Amino acid sequence: MKAIIMAGGEGSRLRPLTCGIPKPMVPVMNRPIMTSIINLLRKHNFTDIGVTLQYIPEAISNYFGNGSDYNINLQYFIEETPLGTAGSVKNAEQFLDETFLVISGDALTDFNLSDAINYHKSKGAMATLVLTKVPCPLEYGVVITGEHGHIKQFLEKPSWGEVFSDTVNTGIYILEPEVLDYVPAGQKFDFSKDLFPLLLKQGRPLFGVVLDGYWCDIGDLRQYIQSHYDYLSGAVGLKLPGKEIRPGVFAGRDVHIADSAIINGPVLLGDGVIIGKGVKIDQFTVIGPGCTIQDGASIKRSVLWNNVFVAPGVNLRGAVLASRVQVQSGSSVYEGAVIGNDTIIKERCVVNPDIKLWPHKMVETGSVVRESMVWGSRAPRRIFGLEGVSGIANVEMTPELASRIAAAFADALGARPRICLSSDVYTPSRLIRDALNCGLRSAGAQVFQLSEGVTPMHRFAVRRLECDGGLHVRISPRQPGAINIVFTNKNGGNISRSVERKVENLLAREDFKRAGFAQITESRPVPEIMENYMQFLLHNVDKNAIRSMGLSMAAIYDPDCSGKYLKPLCRELDISLERVNIDGPVRWPLPWSEYKEMTGRVAAAVTERGLSMGVIMDSGADHLALIDNRGRTVQDNLLVSLTALLVLRSQGETVVVPVTAPRAVDLLAEKFGARVIRTKTAVQDFYEKLVYQDGLAGNRPASQISQALLHFDALATLIKIAEYLSVKKTDLASLVDEIPVFFMENKKAAVPWATKGTVIRSLIEEMGSSDNMELLDGVKVYHPEGWALVLPDPEEPVCRVFSEGSTMEIAESLADFYIDKINEIVGPVHKTGQA
Repeated sequence: MKAIIMAGGEGSRLRPLTCGIPKPMVPVMNRPIMTSIINLLRKHNFTDIGVTLQYIPEAISNYFGNGSDYNINLQYFIEETPLGTAGSVKNAEQFLDETFLVISGDALTDFNLSDAINYHKSKGAMATLVLTKVPCPLEYGVVITGEHGHIKQFLEKPSWGEVFSDTVNTGIYILEPEVLDYVPAGQKFDFSKDLFPLLLKQGRPLFGVVLDGYWCDIGDLRQYIQSHYDYLSGAVGLKLPGKEIRPGVFAGRDVHIADSAIINGPVLLGDGVIIGKGVKIDQFTVIGPGCTIQDGASIKRSVLWNNVFVAPGVNLRGAVLASRVQVQSGSSVYEGAVIGNDTIIKERCVVNPDIKLWPHKMVETGSVVRESMVWGSRAPRRIFGLEGVSGIANVEMTPELASRIAAAFADALGARPRICLSSDVYTPSRLIRDALNCGLRSAGAQVFQLSEGVTPMHRFAVRRLECDGGLHVRISPRQPGAINIVFTNKNGGNISRSVERKVENLLAREDFKRAGFAQITESRPVPEIMENYMQFLLHNVDKNAIRSMGLSMAAIYDPDCSGKYLKPLCRELDISLERVNIDGPVRWPLPWSEYKEMTGRVAAAVTERGLSMGVIMDSGADHLALIDNRGRTVQDNLLVSLTALLVLRSQGETVVVPVTAPRAVDLLAEKFGARVIRTKTAVQDFYEKLVYQDGLAGNRPASQISQALLHFDALATLIKIAEYLSVKKTDLASLVDEIPVFFMENKKAAVPWATKGTVIRSLIEEMGSSDNMELLDGVKVYHPEGWALVLPDPEEPVCRVFSEGSTMEIAESLADFYIDKINEIVGPVHKTGQA
């Protein structure tokens, strides 16, 4: 016998899951629904199968091909216009030259089709309908049969008053070819509404057979989710895919599960799934191929399609997430919510129960989604953040995106620009670096590929090689698991906002140039740059003075990255470097926030062993914290004050600090008769002002200090401090004692993106033309005993409040005062982050 699979449905009631695929391709248990129908037909010896198609037909024909993978022969019949169920089968009439079976491609069943065929033959029927019993027949076509199985009456979706039977039509039919003579060609004609009532009226042999077993037509989202629960619970008499790796847990190939993960079956894990530490997956959950579930996430009774990314701390409860959805840290998606393909839910969001998000949406950080989202785009406001472009490795920051960004950057720098390219030592960074290389060269750039190293080495190389700019790839020091691309200008500083906008515009329009055949060149390796950089650092300090001092340091650093610079520098300068052990296994690189938590461990080592100082340096040598010989931590604003003191002591005149720096810097400048220049907090503004100030000094002797290096090169800062201590025969604690005591606070308030401008305007209007207000960066207001700065965050929907007071109590009071003002302006609705 032959069979026909009706697979032309749009599945409108399954939207947003069917926005880009036909209903038979919606996955159940990680495989298209139609796969189970094909397997069932093959089990009952159907090998010649026709498939009727109408909505996105290529999705089905490309996936199943000619059927050889299933040991069957498939033929496809495409409707140009909707023909109804019977009309679509009529369209395949030439294929149907014997008794045949018709079945829907979007139902889930384990019926014994052979029993239905035998029944049909035994009755000599023209048409036999496969029936089943359901507890609530209101949404189905009820069929009333006589004592011997002949059909007496049809009731299409009856009311309770019309329910004379609980036997319903499953949409599975065994038909004789002459049935199609009753179906008009090229017209819309249905089996249940048109053909079968016609056959019944004309007295043709029309029978119904009730089969035992499972059947679900997956007509809506509720049934879609329930079909997974039924399959996992064993209610469907079909084999679960995968291998049972522990009781009730079925998994595909190459699945990686952390030892501390807790999985309570029944659960299905697709090929290549990665489950992180502390993850909790409860029963009746299906996770598709290529999904990543990061540390501490919790998933219950949810269905995830392929390549879904779930960040740390996420909660999923009874939700459906379609392909390539990203749910970022701390967000929750609740029961009945359905998230369409390629949607991004940012950090700390809540998606309420039964919400539907159509494909390609973006839910901004901190939002509470209370209404379904059909329209709109996920296009970000901008791709540049605090320092370059960042994204979760191979999820947000992919090689494809990196290549396009690089081409746009090369175009923004002009014709055939010279560009330095580098990365840290880690594999994800190298992957993105290689993609950047392709993008740069495709746009005609001359690429100088540096040895793997730290960010300051890259900045040095751009200047040394006289390049027009550069790209350095590193693991983000701020966001675990993320890649950060630093974009540099010819001075080694971060590119200006105007260049960032140019790159963003080129990228958005896909309007960057492509090099001709003759303009594509190989990248030029520069393996000697690390040695050049080390020589540069050593040339700028008094090596003999440091060697004679006999300094000793306790340190925490990344042995694979910054340690490759720190250790040889200390050897060359005869500094005793004692590495502080970290308990337990460490997965380098660490985010800077985790380094800062280790200050107590380093302080204990310094004081117990009587060392000169302690050092904490991140992987990229971008961040530095010191411990003085009395065990006090020198970081953040205290480190800014310390570097300012070094500048003032070595060359005086002018010191450059960000607008957030404490008044201690001004008091030190007064002491030395010097001037303080404050800059915006943006990295590019701060760096360019530092470089400009360094340039005013002309050819500085080695004894003078580059302010740019002090703020953007942790290695240079460390050895310059070591030099000062050695030359002056003093210790770090004595230097720290010279800094006036200050008290600062830093808080943030949730502010929707669209309201940030309103907040700043309202604050300015309230202050009027006060002489106590400064508008260099955000709104800075001076008070008798301190100041407060309100600054919109460029990466998150928040405003940050920095404050300083003559006491800690006053600093906290000022910060709280402006947090309250912001909340008053934003209002109670927006404070919740409503989407």
